[in-house]
Amino acid sequence: MNADHHKRGGASVGVLTRMEPWEAELIMNLRLWCQGPDGQAQVWNSYATGLPQETAQKELRAFEGLIQLIVTRCHRPLVRHDLHCACVGSDEGIFAHLVATASDGYMEDAALIATLLISAKEAENAAVLAARVGATVRMMSAQSAPSPEISQPANVIRLH
Repeated sequence: MNADHHKRGGASVGVLTRMEPWEAELIMNLRLWCQGPDGQAQVWNSYATGLPQETAQKELRAFEGLIQLIVTRCHRPLVRHDLHCACVGSDEGIFAHLVATASDGYMEDAALIATLLISAKEAENAAVLAARVGATVRMMSAQSAPSPEISQPANVIRLH
């Protein structure tokens, strides 16, 4: 975890490996996008390999629009963890929860969640973009998911 974990929005609220794969991918895309052109190229590559080219361009623009809306309208600077950090910061957790809630169809709840990051005036627009982004990332994740292997019994918890 980097030094940002002491800033508002950086407190660890989860671990990437305990999230749904598509949510972890979403957070990684957020981190990559915020790193600049090299990271944005990696996000583009994941969209380009997971979707037909015309669709990839449109869906990447929706992702870019959601990120742009949040970072330009955020109440304070958006805090994220390092690309290689396994922790999920609270701002990242809110972002993932916003996208999950919106893509599950709970738009009013998603707009309310968005107000934790941005003003209420922009929240509905963020929810609409988040629904689209969530549907796309879920679809891409499902297409690239590895075949199921023998799973651990449900009553066993692995701590480390």
